[in-house]
This record gives sequence, structure tokens and C-alpha cells, in this order.
Amino acid sequence: MMLRHAGNCAEGSAPEDHSDRSLTVAAPLPIRSRDRQGAVPRQTHRSGAWLAAGICLLVLASAVHAQRSMFPPAGESGFRKIFDGQSLKGWDCDPDFWRVQNGAIVGETKADHQPPQNIFCIWRDGKPADFEFKVEYRLTGANSGNSGFQYRSVELPEVAKWVLKGYQADIDAQQRYTGQIYEERARGFLALRGQFTYIGDNQKPGLAGSLGDDAALKGLIKVEDWNEMHIIARGNILIQLMNGHVMSQLIDDDKAGRKMDGLIGIQLHRTDGPMKIESRNIRLKEY
Repeated sequence: MMLRHAGNCAEGSAPEDHSDRSLTVAAPLPIRSRDRQGAVPRQTHRSGAWLAAGICLLVLASAVHAQRSMFPPAGESGFRKIFDGQSLKGWDCDPDFWRVQNGAIVGETKADHQPPQNIFCIWRDGKPADFEFKVEYRLTGANSGNSGFQYRSVELPEVAKWVLKGYQADIDAQQRYTGQIYEERARGFLALRGQFTYIGDNQKPGLAGSLGDDAALKGLIKVEDWNEMHIIARGNILIQLMNGHVMSQLIDDDKAGRKMDGLIGIQLHRTDGPMKIESRNIRLKEY
């Protein structure tokens, strides 16, 4: 960010041109000490000085606004749809629990109709390494809804068909876990919502920094409505965003535990009650 000193504004002259869009910060107005009786010493040309000060504040406010709006939202060049909105072409899942309806992949359970364990609708057309993944989802089932988007994962046929192990962008209906980085059937919780964590070789996750207040981030999640999940995986760095806000981030240096590529899947969690996960507008960009 370019910063230039605007001392002339503090002196009462006209503000300089900001057409080059660099951020100009006015020098702070001098603070004059009070005399022994507590009065502020008299200034000459008082009205002109205060007018100049007002101009300075307006210039500063405009510069800050320009800085905040300087960068438009990133575009989606390079993304491709990996779900056609009409069929499960390219996807592999148990037809007893999965279907396409109203332009979405739908996974649904009933209280008396549950899978024997967590299962996944698996995308079969690749095993992305470095990528961005975007999906709009809606999770319903207030008391039992639990799902997630699996990535850089491997199958466990020795457990059962449609079972995955690997990183997961976690979501649940009560928003306790939504947005966190979880690892299914492996190391478990890797970065909670609002956390930037680091995992050293053969180590457990450690907190590297904060991404914001958990309650504030939770407030950005729409309950039983459509949300957008955005996953960025570049090398050993994982970033998960929801509705345009970073929810969790991980640097994974655990060579034995981490996975650098793998399958993508949508989770249908075995629960005590009914739930439905709907996923639409699924896009992928590989690097």
C-alpha cells in the first residue's frame, strides 16, 4: 500500500490530487497545550484553519474508503462445473440415500433409515492436488444434521463402500462445527472456526493466530438456507471460507499425516434423526 504524507493539508492549503488512487494520509493536526487557566491559546485566522482541518478529515475519509473498496471481489476465471445439475454423471454414491432434485445433489436420511456408517457421494473424475472448490449447500435437520465436503481423501474399502478418509470442510445444523477443518477417520480436529493452526512433523495442531471471534463468524452462517463453501488447497496450506469470510486455515507440515491430493466427496453422516444435505453449483479450479 502506498502512503504519502500530506502535511500541506494540515497547514490549510488545498488538498492534493488523489487521482492516482494511492492512499494519502493527512498529518495529524498539532495538539496545542492549554495555558495555566485551561484555555486553548488563540490561533490567527481561526476560521481558515478549521476549514482546512475539515478538508483534511474529508480527504482522509475518502482515502480510507478508497483503500477499503480498492480491490473488487476476485473473479472465477478457470473454474469449471463438476456437477451438471441434472444427473449424477461423474459422481458415485449409494442410490438408496442420494438423488438429484431441483438442480442439486441431495443426500437424505430418516430416523429409521440410516447408513451403517458415514458415507459419501464421491466425485470420480479426478484427484485434485492444488485447487479451489466452491459449492452452494443447504443443510436441514435442526437436531441431527451433520455433513461436510471431503477433499484430498482416500477410500477405505476395507471399512465399506463409499467411505472416505481425509480433510473435511465440516458443517452441522447447529453450527457448532461449521467452517472448521476436520480430518475424517484420521487426526480429527485440525483447525476450529476462527483459528489459524500449524501442524509440525509428527506433532499435534498448535494455534498460530486468530481469524476472528467464533460467535461473530457463526453469525455469518445462514441456518437451513443456502451458504457458499469455498476451499483453497495450495501445497500444505488449506483455507476454508464461507459466504466470503475466512473461517479456518491450516499449514500442515506433518508429512506422515497430511495428504497432498485425493478424492472429493459430500458427506452423509449417520445420525440419530432425519437430515438432508443439498449441494448445487459445484465448481472446481485446478492449478
